[in-house]
Amino acid sequence: MSKRKSVLIDDNPGRNAQTYGIARELNTNLDFIHKPSVGVIGNGGDSQCYLGVKRKVEIIHEVLKQRIGKNNTDFKMRLIQPEYTIATSDGMRNGTKEMRYSLIGREVTNDAICEHLSASGLEGTIAVVACDKPPVGTLSALLEHNRPSIIMSDGTIRPGKNSITNEPLDIISSFQLAGSSDKELKCRIAKESCPGYGSCGGMFTYNTMQTFIGVVGMQPLHMVSPPSDDTRRYNDFPLELVDFLVNMIKKDITPRDLVTRESIRNAMIVSMAVGGSTNVLLHGPEIARAAGYQNFNDDIMDMNEFNDLSQNVVPVVIDARPFGKFSMVDIDEKGGIQVIIKNLLDAGLLNGNTLTCTGETLEEQVKRLAPPVPDTTVIYNVSNPYKKTGGLRLLGGNLSPEKTAILKLAGVERGLENNVFKGKAKIFNGESKLLETLDKSPEKFENLDMVIVRYEGPIGAPGMPEMLDPTSRITTLCRERNITIGLMTDARFSGGSVGLVIGHVGPEAALGGPIALIEEGDTIIADLNINELNCVELEDAKTYELRKEQWEKEVKKNNGIHPEIGNVDTRLLARMRNLAVSAVYGAGMHPNGEVWVHNPRKAEKNNFNPKNKFLN
Repeated sequence: MSKRKSVLIDDNPGRNAQTYGIARELNTNLDFIHKPSVGVIGNGGDSQCYLGVKRKVEIIHEVLKQRIGKNNTDFKMRLIQPEYTIATSDGMRNGTKEMRYSLIGREVTNDAICEHLSASGLEGTIAVVACDKPPVGTLSALLEHNRPSIIMSDGTIRPGKNSITNEPLDIISSFQLAGSSDKELKCRIAKESCPGYGSCGGMFTYNTMQTFIGVVGMQPLHMVSPPSDDTRRYNDFPLELVDFLVNMIKKDITPRDLVTRESIRNAMIVSMAVGGSTNVLLHGPEIARAAGYQNFNDDIMDMNEFNDLSQNVVPVVIDARPFGKFSMVDIDEKGGIQVIIKNLLDAGLLNGNTLTCTGETLEEQVKRLAPPVPDTTVIYNVSNPYKKTGGLRLLGGNLSPEKTAILKLAGVERGLENNVFKGKAKIFNGESKLLETLDKSPEKFENLDMVIVRYEGPIGAPGMPEMLDPTSRITTLCRERNITIGLMTDARFSGGSVGLVIGHVGPEAALGGPIALIEEGDTIIADLNINELNCVELEDAKTYELRKEQWEKEVKKNNGIHPEIGNVDTRLLARMRNLAVSAVYGAGMHPNGEVWVHNPRKAEKNNFNPKNKFLN
């Protein structure tokens, strides 16, 4: 593919006037205004996750300016000013109606960056990303634009410390106290859980996706693990990022050269090995879409292969929060995620020939970094793992015809008898009704209840909120009473959720999926021996048809939408409701409810060719 021509190569004084003005204000070379442009972007928002981004963006911007300003440079580019996206805070919004905007933040980030990249005609981009949805939106936009780009994680927050017990704390520690009646304790732990700045520190969604972005090749591996306030992020990494980007521009290495079928498969395997967030099953398909793959199940990895790898091949190799003890800061101190990648490469579980943003293959990058061997306390060997099976499992069955239902097996603490859970349905049409019952009448929950939370999917909520607040309360309730309560929903979970929780059940209730037809007291069986989620009563075809007919009557009586779905009071929520696709496609917004693929291409099944750009 020939390089994209700059939108500014002309002699129109009107268009050139501001370009000269920007160059003067940025103190860059006026002779470069018609050269291809380069710039830095950052994620922004209203939480601690984003507090470290701006300074890093400014440092990288200054390094770029100095590189461009050198005499006789071979890097003649037009520098543009930094741009920032915006998103909400998952931590502060969980359990509220505002949480509907969380996943939408991924889509808004994609839109904002797409507008910036395309309208500015950027030929080189460095992105500093934070929290967990904006990085995926950022990567998707970079893939759609498909010009040389590189990502750096802003980094994680350091753990807090319990001032009485000296135990480490994080945001999940606070959420799990939500049901406590001890107001003084709740206030103290809330104040102590999140010191400093940076994104969530456990192997929650943020670190799952930062690891994913590193493995697919868009972020140097050694930049994933260090905390946000680590001096390397200010002193060393900016220089390295610019060097890597210059090399990518010279060699015309683009995101779609890196994010291929094989690199995405590598990233999914690593996600299993780190006991990663269930959100990877929403973000993985979205990244694959942006990389040009029509269908994740057909082109990357189907349910059967995913489960076979997780059940029989890929173990969990870290002891990390929320299911273990340690944080990403501890992983960094033991050598970083490159230790995990090397161990998986050595075990033959990853394809080491995939290209990365450093210009090296994955295997070459790991070899250069020369990570230590696993310490066997925080990071374990594949041969002697922390848990013998991978952390994630996909379920089919009559409640999950789309085969999207996802269980974070690494986080299950109890309730599986011979890999089977059998319980009675306790139904809540909306998260708020569940939270009210947990708050006011926790005694109503009994051992082997399967809590059903529905009408909270991509269309139903809309926005598919995550359920960290109720899952944390249920986890605490189960621990205190030594019982098992399951939860299944057409919504999703935080990477910090633990327990027997099953999300992404599809089709969602708002579309009349089987989850909408469950009745109070129905028998629900989650069988991990056959990877199915079933309602016994719905196995009877007559019962199914009668309940579906009744559901359709309710919809018809309510002008075509079910009365239990969430209210829409903003254009953005309306847009999500009208454009949302199923979890199987990543639960994003796509025109006409269909998956839009930018320059679709066939998946290359076995051959990796880093110079085949698959572009029209």
